Amino acid sequence: MKDPTGVELPPWTPGAHIDICLPSGLIRQYSLCGDPADRTSYRVAVLREEAGRGGSAELHSLATAGGSLRVRGPRNHFELEETQPYVFIAGGIGITPILSMAASMPPDADWQLHYAGRSRSTMALLDEALALGAERVRIYPRDEGQRLDLDGILAGIDPTAAIYACGPPGLLKELELCRDARAPGVALHTERFVPSEEPRQVPPDESDDTSFEVELVRSNLTLRVPIGRSVLSVIRDAVPGVPFSCEEGYCGSCETRVVEGIPDHRDEILTEDEREASKTMMTCVSRSCTPRLVLDL
Repeated sequence: MKDPTGVELPPWTPGAHIDICLPSGLIRQYSLCGDPADRTSYRVAVLREEAGRGGSAELHSLATAGGSLRVRGPRNHFELEETQPYVFIAGGIGITPILSMAASMPPDADWQLHYAGRSRSTMALLDEALALGAERVRIYPRDEGQRLDLDGILAGIDPTAAIYACGPPGLLKELELCRDARAPGVALHTERFVPSEEPRQVPPDESDDTSFEVELVRSNLTLRVPIGRSVLSVIRDAVPGVPFSCEEGYCGSCETRVVEGIPDHRDEILTEDEREASKTMMTCVSRSCTPRLVLDL
């Protein structure tokens, strides 16, 4: 996709995604999987899911040459940190952010990529992944009897390594458990396209939720968030155009800068360090630990 006026697109880094705003009002996030040095176009890969929530099917029906879609971003909640060695793990369409990371590695970098899918014919961007080098890339087509051996991958992993993984919730959960058992000191970075399969862990005091005030500094508004309503829903009543999408704390569309106050973070995106810093919050699920929050909206 390109800007219709031909201007350069905003820069991005491996792991970044864009929001695609569909005519139906749905907003969906897709990882960029092209070349970050190419400022003339963005590339995404979209798996059509007939049993999904409708976004991929709508996009497949609309994505024709010369068509027009509104795009927001890019944003990056899956930033590639400078460390070595790297272990990249992708399941299915989760290859999209992982491929751009692996392709960005300098020639002397220490990395490996493990890519699992149902079959070679369904594994997106497979040729591009294999072109990165047979000595570094291993694929696991399930119909050929190949299974991603997480125990084997992590059994001898360098304790200073960093793992970057994207794929279905079951794979990510299995990876987390395996990392905790085999290599608890190894950094693990994951990105989800759908919420965790497990119910969100409810904070012990959630049953004691109270109402609180939210001040929107740029809108010059002060709103009260009652028990049983999200910060996002209250804000949207007053400022209808604020970005949002999943409303479940995993996509990052509603991330908002915190000017003052302490959020009660309940998302699936922020790291522990980011929660501690409390510079931003996901307004769709998070609440407030203080009687008042001041947000940059």
